[in-house]
Amino acid sequence: MLYFKTFAIVAACFVLASCSNKGQEGKSAAKSNKVSYIEGYIVKPSILEESVNVSGTVKPYEETVLMPDISGRVVAINFQEGSYVKKGTLLVQLFNDDLQAQLHKLQSTLDIAQQTEKRQAELMAVNGISKQSYDEAVLHVHSVKADIEVVQAQIRKTMIVAPFDGYIGLRNVSVGTIVTPSTAIATIRQVDQLKLEFSLPGKYATMIKSGSKVKFNIQGIDGQFEARVVATEEGVDLNTRNLKAKALVVSKNKNIVPGMYADVQIQIRNNTKALMVPTQALIPQERNKKIIVSRQGKAAFLVVKTGIRQEGAIEVVEGINIGDTVVTSGILFVKPGAVLNFAKVN
Repeated sequence: MLYFKTFAIVAACFVLASCSNKGQEGKSAAKSNKVSYIEGYIVKPSILEESVNVSGTVKPYEETVLMPDISGRVVAINFQEGSYVKKGTLLVQLFNDDLQAQLHKLQSTLDIAQQTEKRQAELMAVNGISKQSYDEAVLHVHSVKADIEVVQAQIRKTMIVAPFDGYIGLRNVSVGTIVTPSTAIATIRQVDQLKLEFSLPGKYATMIKSGSKVKFNIQGIDGQFEARVVATEEGVDLNTRNLKAKALVVSKNKNIVPGMYADVQIQIRNNTKALMVPTQALIPQERNKKIIVSRQGKAAFLVVKTGIRQEGAIEVVEGINIGDTVVTSGILFVKPGAVLNFAKVN
């Protein structure tokens, strides 16, 4: 009898101990399902500018190498190196005395021909000559005029004039030099207006058009400058798969000179309602990306689709909504369904 009483007491103690252990395990499990001291970020719309950086070159608005149309000897140079000249200014004169002599002779012949034509017209009026004779006199006048125009054109070829307003660079000839059509006399540049030439990947061809604004930087010159696109090629280059574009430099800065290298920034997209989250909130996985979002105080792991990455932030284009609170710290300790206790929310 004593044996049965002892056994009953031991069994009762074992049951009480077992219940106590289960209670402690339940409390421990509940405690482990709660995550504290984590930080969060409330999703809100932000302004996102997508841009692409390409290389460009600053060039004068107009630039050309001055070359003679014919061979000849330089008899006069009418410009100073580095000087500003107006369009039509005579810069270099080649020898043309023989052509000038021919012109004077033809002008004298023209005077005689015109006087003859005038007398023939008077005789024609009184039927003193035939119409054929008069027509021959008129034809002779026209022929001499045509010869004069030919000689005048040849004389113009001996004169090298400024094709536009601009600055003359260094000259490569002196008085007395024999030049040919392949001789570079000097270079003239129109630098009061500069242009920016650049190429961008063909996939952005539809993103840029005449009137678009681009920004650029030049190494060694502080500040950012602006240019306006005036033209693009009609097609993408088959070899480089790039689209060539030309822009006029809007910003004025005396330190910008032709030939400088430019880092061009082209704005492709401007989204005023982009959903940006800190990069540390993103959980990359083998097939997708996830973000932990608070849903009624508990952790929900959502698959998201991302877009543009910036310094410290990344765009989420699908998977979250405005006002969601995403977990940005302590991510490794958070499990699905865990109760979230945020220590700080930005």
